[in-house]
Parts: sequence; structure tokens; C-alpha cells
Amino acid sequence: MQQRRIGPLTVFALGLGCMNLSHAYGVPPPPEQAERVLLAALDAGVTLIDTAALYGFGANEKLLGKLLKRQRQRFTLASKGGMAGVTFPDGVKRVIDGRPEAIRRDCENSLRNLQTDVIDLYYLHRWDKKVPIEDSVGAMSDLVQAGKVRALGLSEVSAITLKIAHAVHPISAVQTEYSLWSRNAEIAVLKACQDIGAAFVAFSPVARGFLCDAPLDLAALDAKDIRRGMPRFAPDNYAANLRLMPGFRQLAVEAQCTPAQLALAWLLHKAPHIVPIPGTTSVPHLHEDLGAAQVQLSLDTIAAVDALINQETVSGARYNDQAAGEVDTETF
Repeated sequence: MQQRRIGPLTVFALGLGCMNLSHAYGVPPPPEQAERVLLAALDAGVTLIDTAALYGFGANEKLLGKLLKRQRQRFTLASKGGMAGVTFPDGVKRVIDGRPEAIRRDCENSLRNLQTDVIDLYYLHRWDKKVPIEDSVGAMSDLVQAGKVRALGLSEVSAITLKIAHAVHPISAVQTEYSLWSRNAEIAVLKACQDIGAAFVAFSPVARGFLCDAPLDLAALDAKDIRRGMPRFAPDNYAANLRLMPGFRQLAVEAQCTPAQLALAWLLHKAPHIVPIPGTTSVPHLHEDLGAAQVQLSLDTIAAVDALINQETVSGARYNDQAAGEVDTETF
């Protein structure tokens, strides 16, 4: 369980998602706090560091480039293109653009921001449905041939799109939200990844903080926190979802771990090609998360967890209508 494969790469079973160091959950932590988390992760054995051009419109990549340049040989670096910040007269906006020229532009910007010569795992962050997936992946394949990227991945795609892309160039990983309360991947993508020998990289594996010991205080969330626009965190749905947590906490007690560790261990036990990438701004929480790699779950515990929190028992959709329309994943 300690090591897992992503194409030609070998990584520790749990990676570190870095989005929340710059993006999405309100005011990011100061750089010195981010540095403590990043270095603590490397010292604890984490070998997969995940970022994207989108996060902070380049700020996250620049942060990692500055803080980890001297540590570059210690980790596998993953980033994403095809969705980035574009400057308009009224400000910088998020744009999905899968044209080959945009893919090349995003990769060059990422290499510069990350202060590296090569990105180990490069994802198409979103499939731009105006552009054939073959064209986008073809441009990414050119980046591999040029030595700027080592392996390719896709994010938020269906099994059908994955197989079409894989015929153009081997796909080493698919990254999609996967946790007890987001099970879309179980419809077909997990099996499709297994069929082609790709890893499945699970983001938001503790349900954006929901599957943790302390309940989230929705009133305390920053005004720009993306959870404010997610249906599962709407007051009525959130109240219904909270009713699942006492039973989940009891299962964690019985498994002799914390709720977050139970959520992560459940993922690790589901299949050997799954690599969860929890994110955190806290060193103690980081060490808690990584402790999940040591947790052993019985078949009875896995079955109980499955039955308690799943697509039938959770209230609210994963995304609002706009965000849901931008992804290419199977639906319940």
C-alpha cells in the first residue's frame, strides 16, 4: 500500500494536493506556512505534489517553484493545463481552452512558473468540448516528445473519452473527485483506468473537509470559498449530511483511526491503482492524513462505511449546474 504506480512513475500512496495553498477556499495561508506544509510533506515521504495553472491563476505554481526548486529531485511534480486564467479588460477570468496552441502556451507558462525543465505528470485539466480530445492530447503528446513532460493525464473525463485519448497517447492517470460522498468514478472510470493500466488520482478525498472530526462551520467560511456555491453545502443539504457523521465517527473509533484517516484508508483499500491527494494548510492535519497509509480496514468495516455514506444517502449534487456542465464524467 505504501507505493503506487502512475505510468512510468512510482509514488507514495498518498500525494499532496496544493490547490488550497493559493486558491478556492478563501484567503490562502502566508508563504511561510505553505513552506512548512510542503517541506513537512516531503520529509514525511510524500512524493507526488499536485498543482495546476488555474490555481491562483499561476500563483500556486509560482509558490511551488520558489519554495521547492531546491527540492526538485525529491518529488514527482504534477500540473495541469487547458484551463487557466486569461486577462480581459475587466479582469482575469477562468477559461477552458483545449486548442493545441493553448496547451503549448499553458505548459510553457507552467514550466516557467515552476522553475523546472520538465513536468513529470501533465494533465488536461478539463476537456474543452469545442476541441476534439484527439487534438488536445496530440498537442500534449508533442510535449512528451519534446522532453517537457514525462507522462500524460486527464482530469474529469468519462471512460469513453479516456479510451479515445489513450489511443492517441498512453494516459498514465485520470484525476477526478472521489470520496465516500462522490462516487461517479465507480460507474466506469475506475475500471477503465484499470483496463489501460492508468492510475486514478482522487482529489477532495475527504469531501472538501466534510469527512473530518470537527464539523465545518458554514457561517465562518470565507465569502470566496467555493463550497458556498456547492449544493451539498447548502444549509438544508448540509444539515441532512451532518446526520451521517455520528455513525461515521463511530466507525472510525472502531477502526482505531480518525474520520479523515478512515475516509482515506477506504480509498486506499478500494483498489491498488488509486492515489488520493488530500490537501491541507496544517502540518498536524498533514501528518494525520498520511497516517491513513498505516490503517488496516476489515471487509466488514469497508462494507459498513460504503453503506453509510454513498450516492444514495448524501443530499445535494456535487456541483452546481454550470460547473457540472464543464466536466465530462458519468453521472448517477
